[in-house]
Amino acid sequence: MSFSSKVKAELCGARLDRKCCAVAEAYGALLYCNAFTPAEIRFITASDAFAARLPRLMRRAFGLSFDVLPPAGAAGKRSFVITDRGKIAAVFGAFGIDAGAALSLHINLGALENECCRASFIRGAFLAGGSVTDPDRRYHLELCTSHLSVSRETYSILLDMGFSPKETRRAGSFLLYFKRSEAMEDFLTTIGAPCAAMDIMSAKVEKDMRNSINRKVNCDSANADKTVAAAQEQLERIRRIEREVGIENLPDTLQEAALLRITNPEASLSDLARLAMPPVSKSCLSHRLKKLMSLDIGPSGPA
Repeated sequence: MSFSSKVKAELCGARLDRKCCAVAEAYGALLYCNAFTPAEIRFITASDAFAARLPRLMRRAFGLSFDVLPPAGAAGKRSFVITDRGKIAAVFGAFGIDAGAALSLHINLGALENECCRASFIRGAFLAGGSVTDPDRRYHLELCTSHLSVSRETYSILLDMGFSPKETRRAGSFLLYFKRSEAMEDFLTTIGAPCAAMDIMSAKVEKDMRNSINRKVNCDSANADKTVAAAQEQLERIRRIEREVGIENLPDTLQEAALLRITNPEASLSDLARLAMPPVSKSCLSHRLKKLMSLDIGPSGPA
């Protein structure tokens, strides 16, 4: 099951006790469904949960049944259709729309006066025309309708509810979308999917943790490479000193630093400092190695 299907299954667990909220949810679903015209109402959905909820929602909201239902046991995309003009007129009339007049769909805000009804309206819109990607891959939630005015008015409703979606157009459809995980979490919690919101939150925590670990590993790897490169350069310099001058001719402190590096070619400065007798600070050992690196090796020995 896709993450979007899981979200819709959770949303469909919302009870249909309050008539006003059932009407509001049905209103959102109708404005975001595949066809809502004076000639036809058509829903097409691949969500098992929404397919089971639709007949109950229409009965609760309008006391109506679909004229065409998918075959029993059907899977995949299923169609729910009303073509009876009397039923369609009753649905339009519930929102103060004359089904026989020239139709340009708008949202009747009078049907969404209560805060619970606005949340139900957005839930219906998402069930019919919404989708959300798996948060393990990326963050994207959208509402899609073919009606510009409906999209713009839904945008205003979401603003009133405290959300700030983005707008765009895709192949003749109008989209409102979110790409911030926090906004998606709040949106899903508001419309009745708190578990899905928690899934997004958990995915973000895991993703941030993986990124933090990767950054640390990359940083540690880069530091290790630098340590190895510096140690190799120091070894080459010490071997030259050994050939041309002799380590035994160096001051005691530099002798010790040179021997520590020769016997511990891959050790860090901190490790070498602890191995000194007596132990010294990292900066002290670094200073001695720098003196070895800068030592002027002349024909008569170190200057």
